[in-house]
Amino acid sequence: MHTIMVVPIHTTETSETPDMTMAISTAANTITEQLTAAGRAIEHDSFAIIDAEVGQHDYTDEQWPLVRRMIHASADFEFNGLTAFHPDAIRAGLAAVQKGGTPIVADVEMICVGLSAPRLRHFGMRTQHYISDPEVIELARAEATTRAVQAMRKAQRLGRLDGAIVGIGNAPTALIEVIRLIREEGARPALVIGMPVGFVSAAESKALLMTLTDTPWVAIKGRKGGSTLVVASMHALLGLAEAAQQSTA
Repeated sequence: MHTIMVVPIHTTETSETPDMTMAISTAANTITEQLTAAGRAIEHDSFAIIDAEVGQHDYTDEQWPLVRRMIHASADFEFNGLTAFHPDAIRAGLAAVQKGGTPIVADVEMICVGLSAPRLRHFGMRTQHYISDPEVIELARAEATTRAVQAMRKAQRLGRLDGAIVGIGNAPTALIEVIRLIREEGARPALVIGMPVGFVSAAESKALLMTLTDTPWVAIKGRKGGSTLVVASMHALLGLAEAAQQSTA
């Protein structure tokens, strides 16, 4: 079991620089933090509240920022427990971010829009999705599949999956197809963040993801999920990557 020590953050109306002390400090971060002192204070106070309400948990110091940010994005404390990590997920994700220029391949545009452009730009990262591609739509109709399936197939044809961070927050069929591409066609993403939400194949697709041993993943067990949580996970990962940069600067 892991215990977090929480130091509350207090602000006053006359203070321009709030205390940024945290259990896992990101005070040195400038790119992956809120842009104003007021915004940072609210976010850090929120994290402190989450830490206090959760107390002990079973996640590592590296995993917890992702879980905490998902709770912050959803106000749903069940993600403490529902979130699962491949043993190599954080290391692989950080390596992909720090490498620079790593693409993020998403199942839907919502993930691409939700990710912070300045934070991605700091690491030379870009987002890609093919859900609205005319060829994808045509093939989905012709082959009686979903657009999400065809979007992942197009990403594979274009060589976009290898070395990428793949974020699936909406379509279980996209996640199932990514797993098939890994197993049958040798796709090698750096990390799969698999969090599709829903009632048809959502839980099953994530259970299938969690059987992968050679490809790192982060997943949410059961029906819960969503694009917002993929975005939250990615922002936490970017924050960890910037903190690592600061520690070696």
